[in-house]
Amino acid sequence: MGNEVEIKWLAEPEEQDYPAALSYLSLTYECADAEKIVGKLRQADVTKFKSKDIFRASGLSLLGVSNSHVEKDRKKIKSGKSLSPLLLVRDRANGKLIIADGYHRMCAVYSFDEDAWIPCKIA
Repeated sequence: MGNEVEIKWLAEPEEQDYPAALSYLSLTYECADAEKIVGKLRQADVTKFKSKDIFRASGLSLLGVSNSHVEKDRKKIKSGKSLSPLLLVRDRANGKLIIADGYHRMCAVYSFDEDAWIPCKIA
């Protein structure tokens, strides 16, 4: 892993990321609670965390480059297209970080540079 390519980011998450986050969060939270969390994400400022720290906090497994969604995002990175910042949620009750939207982008970035700073909104 190295910095062979520059990873570019949009200034703000794309609009379609919020309904995607709501859909995912609705699996583990009541709909009203998931909607409140997404509302907080919309209002949150963009911040940055290292990709390796996001992975550690989430407890998720790294998807390989053979995953079609990860490969699609790797192609975006290689072609110089900007990625959408991640949407993250602190699950304080379980001591975990939830990647509400952007898991595949995260895996793609990690495949290039595990120390990369990832823009995200966190609630």
